[in-house]
Amino acid sequence: MTRRAVAALSAVTLLLLGCSARARTGDGPAPASTTGADAATTTNAIELLKSGTEFIDRTSFRSDVNIASQVTTLAHTDNVNKRADSTLSAFGRVTEIRMIDDQVFMKTELDLPGVGREWMRLDPARVPSDLAVSFAPGSNDPGGSARLINAIVTARADGPHITGTIDLTRVGTGNGINLRPGPDGFPDGARSNAFSATLDADGRLVSFSIPAANGMPYATLRYSDFGTPVDVARPQGAVPAPDALYPQLGLSG
Repeated sequence: MTRRAVAALSAVTLLLLGCSARARTGDGPAPASTTGADAATTTNAIELLKSGTEFIDRTSFRSDVNIASQVTTLAHTDNVNKRADSTLSAFGRVTEIRMIDDQVFMKTELDLPGVGREWMRLDPARVPSDLAVSFAPGSNDPGGSARLINAIVTARADGPHITGTIDLTRVGTGNGINLRPGPDGFPDGARSNAFSATLDADGRLVSFSIPAANGMPYATLRYSDFGTPVDVARPQGAVPAPDALYPQLGLSG
């Protein structure tokens, strides 16, 4: 990763490692523009992508995030039956999260001040909204596909394949792929980075790829195992998460 593109990390890594640069201030990202000669083509492709993520609220699935082969996340999610688990590997350290109904458990190998390495039971009300530990619609996709789709500038569908450009400065933060500005802001060209996506035979989004370019690392998101049962075991002996944990869970710092 370059100095100008400090962090392209999944949500938990940003939360726990605290290695991302401060986001730019303002009223938040505006919707990516689809005006111009190809507006209709882009709108059609975006609608296909949005329809391709409707499975998130309807069936179980697996999601995989890979960022520059330095950060990987594997998650199994069943929003209907309120079961989910995720394992994030970052720079040789592993963090696990399990969700059962309204309970959230976490264990991490990261060296966090005042936080042990045993299984902890979190208070969901104290977890920042950036880390979507929820089964509620709009906050239940560990892949963070909506933020990617909303940042698309131009797109064209060719059968199940969709290609175009994405404004990486508008991806924002949350579960899945995160792209944060470095001390010098985003690299030139980040507002028009290439992307590609693929739908399966049932119209579901199965891959979204951002190639390395313009000083930004590559990142991929994949969905699979639709309808496979998700069995999550409640950790034995989990202790209440210490107060010291929650301040270290913020993405805004």
